[in-house]
Amino acid sequence: MNALPHRNELMKPTVEAIKALGGSGSVEEIVEKVISLLGIPDELVIQPYISKRGNEDGRTQLEYELAWARTYLKQLGVLENSTRGVWALTGRELNTDSIVTPVAVENVAPSVDWRERINTYLIETLSPAAFERLVQRMLRETGFTQVEVTGRTGDGGIDGKGIAKVNGILSFRIVFQCKRYRGAVGAGEIRDFRGAMQGRADKGLFITTGYFSRGAVKEATRDGASAIDIIDGEKLAEKLKELGLGVRVEHVERVKIDEEWFKSI
Repeated sequence: MNALPHRNELMKPTVEAIKALGGSGSVEEIVEKVISLLGIPDELVIQPYISKRGNEDGRTQLEYELAWARTYLKQLGVLENSTRGVWALTGRELNTDSIVTPVAVENVAPSVDWRERINTYLIETLSPAAFERLVQRMLRETGFTQVEVTGRTGDGGIDGKGIAKVNGILSFRIVFQCKRYRGAVGAGEIRDFRGAMQGRADKGLFITTGYFSRGAVKEATRDGASAIDIIDGEKLAEKLKELGLGVRVEHVERVKIDEEWFKSI
């Protein structure tokens, strides 16, 4: 394979990937499964997406094309997606013999959802110190204790530490690192973080507003190495929403007149 498939050519593999995942999957799972099904080489997988203005937005070209493919499939009624970013098959079959780009979205870029807006705000508006305080608050809200921010002390790449408790019985010393940018966290950064945490904690937590490269994901879960949990921008936004930290869910009231009730009077 010398070039990435066109977004229309990625529609069928996207459906096949979700079927292989059991009928539903996160964006990350779908991307990885499509890569596996098509055997896309690494040099094409990591190719960055560059907009018409010449800017990079943190996504790869493959992620961009797959976003279009999912958008088309949703327009065709083949896929649906939840507010938690999970895509699922609807049961409607894709007619691969007559794939036509839906006119309604031909010249419209895939919409920027609320998760991307949150991370844009975190990157462009919050200061590094404020972002660390936000992470500190988030960890406390999820049950961590003795959470301290240490990043400004030059502590070998470690931005903070705390204690996580499981079922109120088991305790683990945790160190964390925060990366507030759009790009990818690579395997090298995971290795550096693991080196900094040696002898200081039982587990590591790496949080970014961006995303983790395939190499970084594999490095974080490498057999025989200290465990590192990772939270990318999408998961970070979901957690802030879940905890109600800077994110409010507004419900619109809908009033319906029950005409049958009035007729019964």
